[in-house]
Amino acid sequence: QVQLEESGGGLVQAGESLTLSCTTSERTYTTGWFRQAPGKEREFVAAMTWHGVNIFYSDRVKDRFTISRDDAKNTVYLQMSSLRPEDTAVYYCATAPVTSTTDHQYNNWGQGTQVTVSS
Repeated sequence: QVQLEESGGGLVQAGESLTLSCTTSERTYTTGWFRQAPGKEREFVAAMTWHGVNIFYSDRVKDRFTISRDDAKNTVYLQMSSLRPEDTAVYYCATAPVTSTTDHQYNNWGQGTQVTVSS
């Protein structure tokens, strides 16, 4: 079972930036970020496969968020810029053995980190 540790969440104002980190206990094929706002379903945010061969973003964050990975450190980053109040959510890091943006194909999940964007 892959262990995941997320960090970097916090409270920021609209327009500011924040970077989340996800460090895994072993190399992963696909690492993705999902988020869940209060009262809403979990939604896909971004994902990247091993060596960055495939990168995916949701339309809601494309052009504002950047996913990257340092495979030597088993760490994936989510750089979030131009944050909006609607980006407020618990952000989860997850890993999948296949290329996917669908949460049910991710079999290892972190505990989540809160991101709050004030207006």
